[in-house]
Amino acid sequence: MRRLKRNPLTRAFIRGYQNGLTGKSKDCCPFNTTSARQAWLNGWREGRSDQWDGLTGTAGLHRFNELNAVG
Repeated sequence: MRRLKRNPLTRAFIRGYQNGLTGKSKDCCPFNTTSARQAWLNGWREGRSDQWDGLTGTAGLHRFNELNAVG
């Protein structure tokens, strides 16, 4: 069975979340289009917030799974 591709904005959000969670700078955003860049930055902000709240490692797996289920 063929898998459907995820929405590109959802993928950008998840990649931004992963970068924010690991503590990377928002300057390393790989997107040039406005909508994808905004989705990436929103994900980055969520990831940074979760990092500051201590949701890293196994404590944050449930949060990451929730984000993947949405997309």
